Amino acid sequence: MKILAFDFGASSGRAIIGHFDGKKIELEEIHRFLNEPVEVNGALYWDILRLYHELKQGIIKADQAGGVDSMGIDTWGVDFGLIGKDGQLLANPFHYRSSHTENAVAMLEEVLSKDELFAETGLAFQKFNTLCQLVVMQKNDNLALKYADCALFIPDLFVYFLTGKKTCEFSIASTSQLIRPGKNEFSDKIFNAYGLKNLFPAITSPGTVVGNVTKEVADELDLKHELKVISSLGHDTASAYLAVPKEGENSAFLSSGTWSLLGMELGKPILTKEARLAGYTNEGGHNNSIRFLKNIMGLWIIQECKRTWDKEGKKMSFAEIAEGAAKVEPCKFLINPDADEFYSPHDMPEKIVNFCKRTGGNVPANEFEIARCVYDSLALAYKHNILALEKLTGRKIDVLHIVGGGSNNIMLNEATADALGTRVTAGPGEGTALGNILCQLIALGKVKDAEEARQIVRNSTDIKEYYPKNEQIFAKAYERFLKLL
Repeated sequence: MKILAFDFGASSGRAIIGHFDGKKIELEEIHRFLNEPVEVNGALYWDILRLYHELKQGIIKADQAGGVDSMGIDTWGVDFGLIGKDGQLLANPFHYRSSHTENAVAMLEEVLSKDELFAETGLAFQKFNTLCQLVVMQKNDNLALKYADCALFIPDLFVYFLTGKKTCEFSIASTSQLIRPGKNEFSDKIFNAYGLKNLFPAITSPGTVVGNVTKEVADELDLKHELKVISSLGHDTASAYLAVPKEGENSAFLSSGTWSLLGMELGKPILTKEARLAGYTNEGGHNNSIRFLKNIMGLWIIQECKRTWDKEGKKMSFAEIAEGAAKVEPCKFLINPDADEFYSPHDMPEKIVNFCKRTGGNVPANEFEIARCVYDSLALAYKHNILALEKLTGRKIDVLHIVGGGSNNIMLNEATADALGTRVTAGPGEGTALGNILCQLIALGKVKDAEEARQIVRNSTDIKEYYPKNEQIFAKAYERFLKLL
């Protein structure tokens, strides 16, 4: 079988065909493209029609390669498009890093307390959550929101463009702070409390078969084969989690990319005050499971550093950056990667240097020292959140499975094993696309369940293992790291 997955990341996207022989999946990338937001009048937007154009190019290439049995789409979370009564997109969707939601969390607290919000939604407080965006847009009398007839999360928006059908897939909806944790339903309490109209369609389970692309799309793209669209795991982290080669109930997962999403798969949400204070969130996964996880800043910091260095003419690949960083003394330079100043784009190396100066630590003097600082600090952040995870779940974590692009970063994987003092596995690197494909195969009845899906991952991927080598160095550094939080 041939299954097509579109994986839209925060900085790039790709179309990947999964060739499934019943035992393993071989991935073939057929299209790759940049995802560059556009800043206009102080707000940041997704260039959504350009992304749709790239999606269509991927479809054309898949059709020219003989067609596929189905396709599915996964993207980042929280953001959405607004559709008018005429069925047209009313405006480009806001980017979750747009500054207009800067004070949104405080606005939420004016109506419901954090304890009330967490008990009702189970979601961590992030200024970019869908609820925050809607409250700010309503306060600003946003015209698109005022005249909208429907709201669709980004993967559902692409599905609508292709099929004409409006859907709302569970995993992507679970990132919104609008639904009841672990349930396929929106919270009336939240919408009523903030005076919002629920513009989203009814929630459907991951793996729902939506139908074929419209005749108009098929004619425009001159498709020679039918194309079935499945509402796969729409949230990229949910897709990545399905592709984790889970070993047991004490396995922790880390989806490593622009964001680092660290957590466990649970049967029910954890809604305690301790979970809220630790910044953990309850999101949805395959078969309505709970992804109990923490958002950590992730490789966004390195991506932004590279963007600055490229502009300065110091062009290096991410592999070259990591190789150079590996030669720097471990844990000499530290930051808190979740500090507010690292959230926004532009001048990231300068922000790192200034943070080190302000906090009285050693100050990195070149690109590789800055990169080592970021990698070590991320590893220590993982340790901090693993300890919280163990306390909140009552489980002693014996292995951390890293998936996603960051799983290819040997230097960071080694630092993570050193920081945690436990075994770390790395792979698959294309975990998100692989999980997307596996969800579709389950929907088509070709794979039984998540357990069989993860066996297919093991069959299909070279999983690498890392063990602690410098545990004492990182243990001492952790004491310094805690002072930066």
